[in-house]
Amino acid sequence: MNRQAKGKTPRRPPKKPSSNQKDPVGVYCRVRPLGVEDEECCIEVISSTTIQLHAPEGFKTNRNGEYKETQYSFKKVFGVSISQIELFEHVAKPLVDDLIHGKNGLLFTYGVTGSGKTFTMTGSPGQGGLLPRSLDMIFKSLASYQAKRYVFKTDDKNGMEVQNEVDALLERQRRENNLPAPKTTSSRQKLDPEIADMIRQEEAYEADGVDEDSSYSVFVSYIEIYNNYIYDLLEETQEDAIKPKPPQSKILREDQNHNMYVAGCMEVEVKSAEEAFQVFWKGQKKRKVANTRLNRESSRSHSVLIIKLAQAPLDADGDNILQDKNQVTVSQLCLVDLAGSERTGRTGAEGTRIREAGNINQSLLNLRTCIEILRENQMCGTNRMVPYRDSKVTHLFKNYFDGEGKVRMVVCVNPKADDYEETLLVMRFAELTQEVEVARPVDRPICGFTPGRRHRNQVFKEELSRKLEERGGPTDRDVPTVLSHMMHSLPPLPSCELTDPHDDITLPRLIEALQNRYRVRQMMIDEYNQAANMMRSMLQDLDSNFNSKDNFIHEQNGKLIEKDKIIQNNKAEIERLEKRTKMQEHKIDILQKTTKIYEDDKRSLRQELETREQRLQREQSEKRRMEQRMHGVVTDTQYKWEKECDRRVNAMQLEMQNKLWVKDEKLKQLKAIVTESKTPGRPDPPPRQTQPKRPSREERTPAKRSASPSPVPTATPVRPLHRRSRSAGGEKWVDHKPSSSLDLGTVLQPVIPNAIQVSAPSEKALSKCDRYVLTHQEVASDGEIQTKLIKGEVIKTRGGGQAVQFTDIETLRQQLTTAPSRKRRSSEGKAANGDQADGAWTDVETRCSVAMEMRAGSKMGPGYEHHGITKRRKP
Repeated sequence: MNRQAKGKTPRRPPKKPSSNQKDPVGVYCRVRPLGVEDEECCIEVISSTTIQLHAPEGFKTNRNGEYKETQYSFKKVFGVSISQIELFEHVAKPLVDDLIHGKNGLLFTYGVTGSGKTFTMTGSPGQGGLLPRSLDMIFKSLASYQAKRYVFKTDDKNGMEVQNEVDALLERQRRENNLPAPKTTSSRQKLDPEIADMIRQEEAYEADGVDEDSSYSVFVSYIEIYNNYIYDLLEETQEDAIKPKPPQSKILREDQNHNMYVAGCMEVEVKSAEEAFQVFWKGQKKRKVANTRLNRESSRSHSVLIIKLAQAPLDADGDNILQDKNQVTVSQLCLVDLAGSERTGRTGAEGTRIREAGNINQSLLNLRTCIEILRENQMCGTNRMVPYRDSKVTHLFKNYFDGEGKVRMVVCVNPKADDYEETLLVMRFAELTQEVEVARPVDRPICGFTPGRRHRNQVFKEELSRKLEERGGPTDRDVPTVLSHMMHSLPPLPSCELTDPHDDITLPRLIEALQNRYRVRQMMIDEYNQAANMMRSMLQDLDSNFNSKDNFIHEQNGKLIEKDKIIQNNKAEIERLEKRTKMQEHKIDILQKTTKIYEDDKRSLRQELETREQRLQREQSEKRRMEQRMHGVVTDTQYKWEKECDRRVNAMQLEMQNKLWVKDEKLKQLKAIVTESKTPGRPDPPPRQTQPKRPSREERTPAKRSASPSPVPTATPVRPLHRRSRSAGGEKWVDHKPSSSLDLGTVLQPVIPNAIQVSAPSEKALSKCDRYVLTHQEVASDGEIQTKLIKGEVIKTRGGGQAVQFTDIETLRQQLTTAPSRKRRSSEGKAANGDQADGAWTDVETRCSVAMEMRAGSKMGPGYEHHGITKRRKP
């Protein structure tokens, strides 16, 4: 069972090989004469290949000297004094030579509006342009080698067919019968006076090396590209005055050789330069033109005249055209008159004209883009796609830039100062185009017949006519000569005018002349009879010879019949063997297809296997990398959590020890107070509270410092731990007291031994210490200033820096006692202020209500002095 292969885009058949040699695009420049109303000129012709642009004074003033004098080189520059014939000789004549020798060519004019493009291409009476001179040269070169009309016939697929003379005659009769009016015999009589005498006879050219063993036919077609739509200017349309039908646009197609052509375009076979130019002028009248501020007849579309030349070799006898379509060579020359680029502000365009100008500028911009990408691909070795399809102009002529023929461009410029800016852009585009190279077209294959066949056939016909004339049998072309000779051999008639009724001389003279004519006629009849008898005898001899040859032919036919039977038998055997061979070939094809399918499956499976193996290897390597990464992450996380757990356990142990120590101290104070209250008499005032002994570092469990830095070192939230301060120990502190701190003059002041006092923290100071304390002052709710000691640990980070992790906040407040005591105090009766203060402290209730404020988890040691804060009494 045949299984279809995977769907792929079918590959195109290879194009005919192009030559490896390349030629640059030939760019020529033609300068139009300056108008009468124009005063300032901005273009100067320096040499035959160079021109120079001068910026007008206005532009220098407005642009601050941005535009400078620039020079541009071309293949040849044609000044204002160059004639049309000189321009044709350098630009279009080589393209016409290539056309006759079977090569394609493209010639287009480019420039701003009003620069003389249409005059360069078409010309005027007495000054024919490139187009009429090209047509004249083609027909002057092919004058005696043209085939009869309709021997070459175009098909609908950009091809050419060959008909024999009988079919061509029938085709001619059919088309002539369909014409509404008979065709005039002389094409010169119907020429339009506007195009008459375009070329003088002394200015005609002929091509060299024309193949005389071929027959030629010329076809012309004329189209315009208007608003990026293609219209056929030679299409016959039925004119309806009531409801006129708009012209139908044409589409572009690609033939079997990948050449672009306009489908459904009318191609007219022409036999003379006058007829061809008349066809062109008929379409020229339909072209879109309009009156603008810069040009009275401004072209609003791109026009393309396609001259197609079909040539086919003669047969071996040199008499008839070879009836082989593969031997027909078709070459074409495209003459393009591009519409000029324009600015709507200068032309004063409105409505439809603005749309036309936009489409013209867009198509020219697409042409410039294609040229730039071609140049980039050739100079930089890139392979960017050339956007031919963005415009109909570039899409139609893409084959020429791909190596299907020569490309030449005539840049027309107007030297007036108003066009300087547009002319500068045109020059840059021309300079860019000269750097594009086009492959040189290959020569057409040479036919295998012997050259000189046409000449030998003409010599043979002339010799045959001479021999027939010697034998007395006039040829067809000699029949008028024989009749005139016979009329001249008769005696002349005398004058037959009778002036007198008694004239006896005129009538007898006329009778005598008629008798002589009769006698001569009888002699001629006798000679004719003798010749006829002689011819009859010759025919009888020929008939007898024919009969004898007929008998011989019958004998030979009998032998041929026998040979035919043998041949038929051999043919039957050959057919049997061919059928068997075809069957075997079919089986071989099936096996080959099956083998190919299996090989494709094997190749695809192998590729899939290799792809999966590569994917598996990538996944395994990715898995190993992921395992290593996750192992590292797990190790780091485990290490961090172990450190964090140890730190938290140590912090919790220290917090619990501090809490127990605080409770023990409170119990001891309470016990002391209770014991003193039981003793008789007034006890002495207790001494100032001394700081209880702090457990030594050996007795305390040291707090482990975390190895990992804080997530946000500079904005760590305050830990909710409250423990005694350890600032009296051997650790070094950074005492950060801002310069704006005030001295409150209180008795109890924080004393931090072994500390470095700074007004602003620095990395150098932090690297030398283990602890950090910040003194911060702010106004409390009662209007008094309170001091906060914000403490923290200095931790070294992995990057080599230091971070501070805040652990505790101590608040120092100053409170004044102004309310009188409601209960009797033991120190009652003494008026001294010092004694009153002491009595307040010796009173049991007061001593119980005053305690040392100590936050849980504080690391402050007993060496610190704290302000006593009176506890709030219950109401």
